[in-house]
Amino acid sequence: MLKSADLKTWLHQDLPRLEKLLLVLAVLDRPALLAEVRDEARKAGFRIPATWNVSSTLARSKGKAIRTPEGWEITDSGKALLRSLGVADVSPSALNVASDLRKHLENIADTETRAFLDEAINCHEYGLYRAAIVMSWVGAVSVLHKHVHSNHLALFNKEASRVDDKWKVARTRDDLGRMNEDKFLDTIERISVIGKNVKDALKECLKRRNGCGHPNSLKVSINQSAAHLEVLLHNVFEPFSHSQGSAT
Repeated sequence: MLKSADLKTWLHQDLPRLEKLLLVLAVLDRPALLAEVRDEARKAGFRIPATWNVSSTLARSKGKAIRTPEGWEITDSGKALLRSLGVADVSPSALNVASDLRKHLENIADTETRAFLDEAINCHEYGLYRAAIVMSWVGAVSVLHKHVHSNHLALFNKEASRVDDKWKVARTRDDLGRMNEDKFLDTIERISVIGKNVKDALKECLKRRNGCGHPNSLKVSINQSAAHLEVLLHNVFEPFSHSQGSAT
């Protein structure tokens, strides 16, 4: 999140004790023991006073830092606090994926879908990887619903009714949302909107989205977020968003 070279500047500003400790954890970007925290600060020219109870300060951070068996680490809320101070949180790999996605925003005229994708990109850039996964999935489903509604609605309804005699014929994009997303992917694969391999990849994205969208201890790395976004980019946003019209 923060480069070691930049830590020198930040630690020598007039900041509260907690913010300085979070800055050190942001540079380490991994669980760290107290000795490692003190050593990293010392290398930046700041000697943590012996009177500071580092563990107590971090423990009272209201979730901005947590203690794991491997040591102390900064959380998303801790990173959000640092971003509010102006600390950059964009890595080169995050920028590459985000840049590719932003190129496709101009191909999406549907304002709702654009909003979901734009928010997903912002979340990825700022290290909010669970949120990026959730929002990008919502945007991708919106693109698929739009495509099916505009191009395959009659065939979709026929196939959905064949499999489920209780299916109520969909007439609007919102009607398509009555079908759960797992079954929706199965249905559009059977009518050849997507292939089996694409369906399998999208189901992995759906599983990841479900894990990120519910309260749990799941942790997501930048690599997992980037992989998720790239699957959606190449298999949904690129092939299906070029002809997106305005919302109806």
